[in-house]
Amino acid sequence: MAAPIDEITALNPVSSAGQIPLEQPPKLKGRQKLLQNLQRMSSSPSLTRRGRSASAGYRRDHKASLSCVSLSSTYSPCLGNGSSSQFYGLNRPATPGYSVSPGPDAHINSRIRVVGTESPAAGQLRTVPLPVDLRPGSRSSPRLTMEEGDALETALELSEPQVSRARDFWGEMPAELKTEIFRYLTPLEIVRCSAVSKQWNAMCFDGQLWSKVDATEYYQKIPSDVLVKLITSGGPFVRDLNLRGCMQLDERWSSDRDRITDLCRNVVNFSLEGCKIDSVSMNYFLIRNPRLEYVNLSGLGSVTNKSLKTIAKSCHQLQVLNISWCANVDSKGLIRIIQSCTKLRDLRASEVQAFEDPELALELFERNTLERLVISRTNLTEDCLKILMHGVDPEFDVLTDRPIVPPRRLRHLDIHHCVLMTDKGLESLAHNVPDLEGLQVSQCPELSDDSIIEVVRTTPLLSHLELEDLENITNAALVELANSPCANSLEHLNISYCEALSDTGMLQVMKNCPKLRSVEMDNTRVSDLTLMEASFRVRKRGYGEKHPQVGLRLVIFDCANVTWAGVKEVLSSNAYIPRARKPVSAVVTVTQTSDAGSSPMTTTYVTPASTPSPAPTYPNEIIQLKCFYGWQMTVDEHTKRVLRGDLAAASRLDRKWADYMMATEEAGAAGAGARRRRRRARDAERLYNADDADDDTLGVGSGAPIGRRRRAQSGGCSLM
Repeated sequence: MAAPIDEITALNPVSSAGQIPLEQPPKLKGRQKLLQNLQRMSSSPSLTRRGRSASAGYRRDHKASLSCVSLSSTYSPCLGNGSSSQFYGLNRPATPGYSVSPGPDAHINSRIRVVGTESPAAGQLRTVPLPVDLRPGSRSSPRLTMEEGDALETALELSEPQVSRARDFWGEMPAELKTEIFRYLTPLEIVRCSAVSKQWNAMCFDGQLWSKVDATEYYQKIPSDVLVKLITSGGPFVRDLNLRGCMQLDERWSSDRDRITDLCRNVVNFSLEGCKIDSVSMNYFLIRNPRLEYVNLSGLGSVTNKSLKTIAKSCHQLQVLNISWCANVDSKGLIRIIQSCTKLRDLRASEVQAFEDPELALELFERNTLERLVISRTNLTEDCLKILMHGVDPEFDVLTDRPIVPPRRLRHLDIHHCVLMTDKGLESLAHNVPDLEGLQVSQCPELSDDSIIEVVRTTPLLSHLELEDLENITNAALVELANSPCANSLEHLNISYCEALSDTGMLQVMKNCPKLRSVEMDNTRVSDLTLMEASFRVRKRGYGEKHPQVGLRLVIFDCANVTWAGVKEVLSSNAYIPRARKPVSAVVTVTQTSDAGSSPMTTTYVTPASTPSPAPTYPNEIIQLKCFYGWQMTVDEHTKRVLRGDLAAASRLDRKWADYMMATEEAGAAGAGARRRRRRARDAERLYNADDADDDTLGVGSGAPIGRRRRAQSGGCSLM
């Protein structure tokens, strides 16, 4: 028996210690190498002695399990030990009487496990077979088709875990959406975001974000270099350029003039009010922007007739021009503007001493395109205003004695503080400005009732009228205003410092002008009657479920005839709710009859209604007062409570303020009855404190409690 054992040992020279012999089988190539690398690794405690860790799938009943399929070429199977029979069906343990005949494929069979090998002792399957489509084929087996190879690759790819990759939403977002998101930020916030990164800096200074550069809100917080970068980054996208108050650009206009004007050539609205700029830079910018429609050069000393000539030559689309407070402009420059800019509809030239020239007035008359003309604080005379309205030597109507001229298109005329204006000049507006909506003739001391009455009779669309500091007008002008066609459209009226006006005229205005929104009548003779009438008219504007809004603003400070009682009337009216809109209570009457046959006793109970309470009701509009400074804080607090819908708190404040004012007046009164008045005040306070009513049950709009009623002092029950 020794000879067979030696033969087996020679053919399979593996030591009992499990060492691999020095002589290795020859290396395989091609398909044999691929099939050699397809092998099964099983977890077994015997492998721990060879430097391998045990797999979790191994069971102690000596049954192997499939752990993985390895394609590694560095692994060599464990041969020559007692456990090799569990993995390789052809390598049996060297026992007496058992011989293995070596074949040509012995080295292959020792490396590849034969699928389906059964144990001769137990007679049952020791391993889990691979699927048919994944079983390795021998050299004589047919090759894998393309579909089977793809299926094998797919199975191997699916077995690998898929690692989820975090998406970069901001990086993958289109540039248009990023720009749209940045539009929701303020310009100051965009400038701050530019410091995040280079990518954000490029996005923040994208020209599409700066089509409108309005520096009025942040010009004090931004340096000149960043402001110039905003203007230049916008470039051809900039259409609205408002640099009002940007004093830091004084030196920048000289150094960066060419760069700014070369990039910004599509500006439509341009404002330099309050800036410092030289005339050369300004003219250069005006020449390079022929699409200008709105130009505001108010208060610039560098604006001269040459600047107006430049505008007249290059800006033919001009519609609005503001050169107020430009002292270096006269009638010659304005005449060039009017002759060249045929679309001009708004001219603002306050305190420009050029309107005493009849030639300028005649040009304005012939052009007749202006809708707004602001020439306040100028040297306008009555003759120039007549030429502006009627022209020179017009034809008169024989019946009406009025000039036959086309009506003016003026909608707003401001000639306040023109001290040379008289009634004859203002009367020229009558029948010639049918579309007039705003008229300001304040501080013209020569005007009287005659000219005011003539104008308001023929301007049915008049909504804003300024008559401040006209000492010669009387209540007749207000009465005529209340009866004129413009009474239904009047919204703003200013009669401050007209000391001859009183309740006689203002009561008529309050009654007949339902759309009034603002009335300034400080330093007049109006009294509490006007305030009461105004409160009544505002209450007529209705009630609703929304919080109230300010519907009428009254300015009544320094009015000697206005007392705290009139102010209290306005406050009470602001928090007033009609009885019909308050929650309805049910009245239940119970009649009780005693057993002795006495007369029945009737008891009345007031219980809340069973139906659900309606939504809270508020006045649609209230009055906002500007009164004596000692009362103004109370009035403002009361208005604040009403606007937020807390009418109960507003009524409570109104009542307590009235008690304080009455106590102050009584305590300050002198004479023999002062002690008696103070005693009466203490008794009234005692009765008020003893009342069962609570502050929270006060009626809205009145000082009396509605939650409980005071017990009547009837002397008790006669039966008892």
